[in-house]
Amino acid sequence: MRVIINGFLTQVTFMANVFPVNCYLVEEEEGLTLIDAALPYSSKGILMVAESIGKPITKIVLTHAHEDHLGALDSIKKVLLDVPVYISVRDNRLMNGDLSLDSHENQIPIKGGVPKKLKTRANILLKEGDLVGSLAVIESPGHTPGSISFYDTRSHALIAGDALQTRGGVAVAGEIKLRFPFPAFGTWSKETALKSARKLVGYGPKLLAVGHGEMIENPVKAMEQAISNLEKKIDRSK
Repeated sequence: MRVIINGFLTQVTFMANVFPVNCYLVEEEEGLTLIDAALPYSSKGILMVAESIGKPITKIVLTHAHEDHLGALDSIKKVLLDVPVYISVRDNRLMNGDLSLDSHENQIPIKGGVPKKLKTRANILLKEGDLVGSLAVIESPGHTPGSISFYDTRSHALIAGDALQTRGGVAVAGEIKLRFPFPAFGTWSKETALKSARKLVGYGPKLLAVGHGEMIENPVKAMEQAISNLEKKIDRSK
């Protein structure tokens, strides 16, 4: 387990050198917001890092409903019984095993590890513009139909889940990076992800934090290049 702190944000990484899976603790005045729940064995490490910060986890928010972001959720909830769980309205369906698509969505099968044995259910469903403490909710579908990102209104950090990756090079969800192709393999609609990436870069974040890879400061140029790369690949495939 690796821990890196940047302002209000603490990145907790499991399998950092092989298959990095990140979750985050966001410090608020009254406590900590946990973003994502990593892998099934990660609960002890997450709770240990929270204890070292010295504040309780008061909220658990999920960027999307894939197993590598929900893995330790049941274990954590056994300890934090009264802590509410948040997910988007749309990915709440995935969390409940519903892989159906709406008529306006790209009619491509949903990919990635959708949990089949998860017991925990969300208490609060999120939509664009909602606030979770200091975090503004940004709907950023593509990796899954209901993926969301979180923008810290104090520090301008963007916690983007798998809307982008930085492992193997900065990439929008759906672009295969040979050194780390796995997020692309789990992406539902790269065309939808591209639209979301354009939206996210418009926030002008000062820090980019993702599900797989290092945090990047002043990431706008790298994000713009990643958007351009995927645009070209999509254009060539038409």
